[in-house]
Amino acid sequence: MVTEVDVLVIGAGPAGSTAAKHAAMGGAGVLLIDKKSEIGAPKRCAEGVSVGGLESLGIEPNPRWITKKLDGVRLVSPNGTDVWLTSDKVELPEAGYILERKVFDKHMAMDAARAGSEIMVKTLATGMEKTGDGYLVSAECMGREFEIKARIVIAADGPESRVARWAGLNTATRPKDMESAAQFEMVGVEMEDNNCIEFYFGSVAPGGYAWIFPKGDDIANVGLGVLSTETDKSAYEHLVEFVESCPATRNAQPVELNIGGDPVGGMPKELVADSLMVVGDAAGQVNPLTGGGIISGMTGGMLAGRVAAAAVSEGDVSKKRLSEYERLCREEIGKEIDRYLKVKDYMLTLSDSELDSIAEAFQDVEFEKVSTTELVKKLIKVSPKALIKLGKLF
Repeated sequence: MVTEVDVLVIGAGPAGSTAAKHAAMGGAGVLLIDKKSEIGAPKRCAEGVSVGGLESLGIEPNPRWITKKLDGVRLVSPNGTDVWLTSDKVELPEAGYILERKVFDKHMAMDAARAGSEIMVKTLATGMEKTGDGYLVSAECMGREFEIKARIVIAADGPESRVARWAGLNTATRPKDMESAAQFEMVGVEMEDNNCIEFYFGSVAPGGYAWIFPKGDDIANVGLGVLSTETDKSAYEHLVEFVESCPATRNAQPVELNIGGDPVGGMPKELVADSLMVVGDAAGQVNPLTGGGIISGMTGGMLAGRVAAAAVSEGDVSKKRLSEYERLCREEIGKEIDRYLKVKDYMLTLSDSELDSIAEAFQDVEFEKVSTTELVKKLIKVSPKALIKLGKLF
C-alpha cells in the first residue's frame, strides 16, 4: 500500500509540528509522523522559552502548557559568587516561560492537525529512496509495513537525523559539538528565589553549564550539559555530583530522568537537497552558547513549511527552489547561531578562577536589561581577554 502526500514531515517535535502546520496552512497535503506513541514524551529539554520567541511565531501562551513565568536569572560562578538579574533591577526583554513539554509538544501537533495535517504516531520511517519527483519512504506502524510517496520530505528527526543522511546530506555532529545532557525533574528543591532560573558555570559541567529551572512550588528541572571532549565522566555522573553538592538540591528527590544529546556546533553546510529540507535539532538550529533550540527550531520549521507549500503549488521541488528556505534560515537564525558559536568557543577557554573573577567584576556592573547579547556585551567590558576575542562580534 502506498500513501501519497505533498509533504511528509518526519518527527513531531516542535520544529516538525510547526513545519507541518505552515505547510498545511499554505495548502499542501501534509502527513506528520512520529516514532513515539506519545508526542512530547519523553522530554529531552530544560523546557525554557522566551516570551518574545513565542510572539514571533504567533503562538498565544496557554496556561495548560506553561508551568512558570520567570522573573529573572541567577548566575553562579565556581566559588559560589552569584549575580542576580531580576525585574526589580533590570528590564527583562528575554524573560520567559518554563513549559510542560509533554503538553506543549502535543499542543503544537494539534495546531498542525487543525491546519489540515494528518498525524500518525508510533510510525517509524525505516528507509527512503529518491524517485523522479520526490521520495518513496518505507515506514512501519504497529507491525504494519507500508510506503509513503512524498514530493517533499522535511527531516525533523532530532540531532542524529537518519533522514538527512538517507538523502545524502552530511549533518552528522562531531563529538566536540555534541553536548551530552542529563536532567532530573525533582521535588523538594529549595531555591533562594523560585521565580528565577539558575545557571552554574565552570568545572561543575565541563564544556557546558548546570541549570535549575523552577516549575512551580518546590519542583524544578535540574540538569547539566557536558562535552565528552572536556571530561572523562558521563553527564549523569556530573549531574549526581552537582545535585549532592548544590544547597538547593541536596534534599530534593528525582521523579524523572532524561538523557540526550544537544548539537551545539551550528548549522551544517547544507540544509536542503532535491525534495528535502532539514529542520530543528536535525539542522543544528540550536543556540551554541545556551543549548536552547525550541524557538530557533520552530522558526526553521515555520520557514520550511512555508517554502514547501509554495514549492508544491509551483510544481518545483528542486534543490534550487528549496534553497530559499536555507537562505531565509541563514538570515533569520544563522547569523546569531554563528556569533554565539564564537562565544561558546571563548567560554571553553576560561578556567574556574577566571569565571570567578568575571562574576566578581559583574557585581559592580549596571545591567540595563537581561538578554544573552547584553550579558556578552558586559563580559567584553569587564574582561580584556573577551574584548580581544569577541569585541568585533558585538
